[in-house]
Amino acid sequence: MSQATSATGGASYAAAGVDIEAGDRAVELMKEWVKKTQRPEVLGGLGGFAGLFDASALKRYERPLLASATDGVGTKVDIARRMGVYDTIGHDLVAMVMDDIVVCGAEPLFMTDYICVGKVHPERVAGIVKGIAEGCVLAGCALVGGETAEHPGLLGPDDFDVAGAGTGVVEADRLLGADRIRTGDVVVAMASSGLHSNGYSLVRHVLFDRAGMQLDQRVDELGRTLGEELLEPTKIYSLDCLALTRTTDVHAFSHITGGGLAANLARVVPEHLHASVDRSTWTPGAIFDLVGKAGQVERLELEKTLNMGVGMMAVVPAESVDVALATLADRGVEAWVAGEITERGDHPTGAALTGDYAS
Repeated sequence: MSQATSATGGASYAAAGVDIEAGDRAVELMKEWVKKTQRPEVLGGLGGFAGLFDASALKRYERPLLASATDGVGTKVDIARRMGVYDTIGHDLVAMVMDDIVVCGAEPLFMTDYICVGKVHPERVAGIVKGIAEGCVLAGCALVGGETAEHPGLLGPDDFDVAGAGTGVVEADRLLGADRIRTGDVVVAMASSGLHSNGYSLVRHVLFDRAGMQLDQRVDELGRTLGEELLEPTKIYSLDCLALTRTTDVHAFSHITGGGLAANLARVVPEHLHASVDRSTWTPGAIFDLVGKAGQVERLELEKTLNMGVGMMAVVPAESVDVALATLADRGVEAWVAGEITERGDHPTGAALTGDYAS
């Protein structure tokens, strides 16, 4: 019997490659992880057509503004697939979505996910959702639902991709951004956990295609295998940033993702001001040097593609710096004063890096 026909000779969904029963088992396996993310505002559980969130909780706000974001994790999924590790990529997804939301000062509320696979392997899908749920706990938001889609013929049986969307809320008069930044403000950098989830097309090309490195290859400079380094989960800063909003008069945050440090910081700097960030205040991790040397990538190209060791930046008044650094230290976040806000003058861009990295 052809695989494209059923036992009766007619076409069927299963024979075409879509396994509904496997999808149902995946849902059962993921339920325990989703439950760990629940907030009191969440109604119902998995299985409905939509996730429900009790909006009456927003009545405590004078003028609540909803913030939303959506993202994926790019070609980092290829590393997870090749290594057969599926419970960390979800951390990356939550970070990419919720750390965008918190930039405006919004509290993350809830998230949904979309997992697309070539073939549903229930344990694999549940592992991905486990990572997303763990990330949601770290971000303080609920995972209220999602979708798992099986695309046989379009994706290989081991191929997959993930995406997510999130919603947060901020009081209108607490909205952070460029209009709050003033001359003399200080730029506080928060260390990244590594590459995070950006620039992997460049990283994969350099390390695999050009340098011929292998995922299971131990790299002394990294202190572990290349694969372990490349799968290091993206740090989730949401609750750390919210803690800063409670202890200091934060003016703005900048999530350092695709485009690099200067370009992302410039997005929250008003047109008449300029942010100068001093490279000598930190040393990028070994992975950045490895990519640069292996591919002979120029520094400016690295800086506009990778985070170079900084995952989030806060712009605070000078008098708030000590409290900001203490707050982050108490939460285990490595942070330091990296720059300042000045008048734009002759600067061609809203933000720029100066000096050389500390050795």
